[in-house]
Amino acid sequence: MSGTGERGSATTKTPADFLKSIRGRPVVVKLNSGVDYRGILACLDGYMNIAMEQTEEYVNGQLKNKYGDAFIRGNNVLYISTSKRTLADGA
Repeated sequence: MSGTGERGSATTKTPADFLKSIRGRPVVVKLNSGVDYRGILACLDGYMNIAMEQTEEYVNGQLKNKYGDAFIRGNNVLYISTSKRTLADGA
């Protein structure tokens, strides 16, 4: 039993570990309002304030705007997810 517990704890990742691991990678940030922002995660802080690059704004699944850089205040964030695909990855 202790062997299994040690093995499980070695592979357990915290949310902070996940957020550190996706920095510089494509992400989708969903806001409480339902709007999605897709781009490269530049950095974030303990308040979940997010800086993104090559950002695209999607409303109801449709592209509405493109931004070079974007800053999203953390209290508006519903979730952050790694992006499955982006135009940059396909090139």
